[in-house]
Amino acid sequence: MTRINKYLSEIGFCSRRAADKLIDEKKITLNGEIVEKGTKVNKGDKIRVNNRLITDSNKKPVYIAFNKPKGIVCTTDTKREKNNIIDFINHPERIFPIGRLDKPSEGLILLTSDGDIVNKILRARNNHEKEYIVTVKQPTTNDFLKKMRNGVPILGVVTRKCHVEQIGKNVFRIILTQGLNRQIRRMCECLGYDVIRLKRIRIINIKLDVPVGKWRDLTPAELSEINELVKDSRKTHQ
Repeated sequence: MTRINKYLSEIGFCSRRAADKLIDEKKITLNGEIVEKGTKVNKGDKIRVNNRLITDSNKKPVYIAFNKPKGIVCTTDTKREKNNIIDFINHPERIFPIGRLDKPSEGLILLTSDGDIVNKILRARNNHEKEYIVTVKQPTTNDFLKKMRNGVPILGVVTRKCHVEQIGKNVFRIILTQGLNRQIRRMCECLGYDVIRLKRIRIINIKLDVPVGKWRDLTPAELSEINELVKDSRKTHQ
């Protein structure tokens, strides 16, 4: 027997957290009865979400790398946001983004149908690297780069020390192991710099290698390495 939130995650319907929210909202039934957290699923049970029958198609999970253009929003809310990432990609399977890039930013984002891995890959406390190329309006200085490396006060905390290197007059590379909201933009703003372009080029071992607006499946080697890297990550609460 498997807990219903884990089951929905394993078949790629949604993450465990999203399943728990649906349970709280009393939108999931098991054999006609409204479920509670911790309810377990047996083979042959009929699960419905919003009265829609959910089945395990036994398909392999989807994992893709997408080069997000500026202006696309990393949300699965296709009704409220017309420029959403789901409609833009138009993948035949139900997928959702792992983490996010804000609307003005571009570059690499991973999407999957495997809900169980969503909350493990990009958790800040797991120290998984994300690499960006950032262009700012003003020429960078040694003082600016040093402060970016050592931590900047934003959102009530000082950012974690990180790798920063200048690669152009007003362009730098930064590698984060944190995922604060609009972190790089807020760090730059705090130091009086305006970001005019922000592009993510790597997540853990996955590098950006597809044109803007295009996607590709992750390779078996990439998936194997990701699974190895996140095997000790704290899993989603059951």
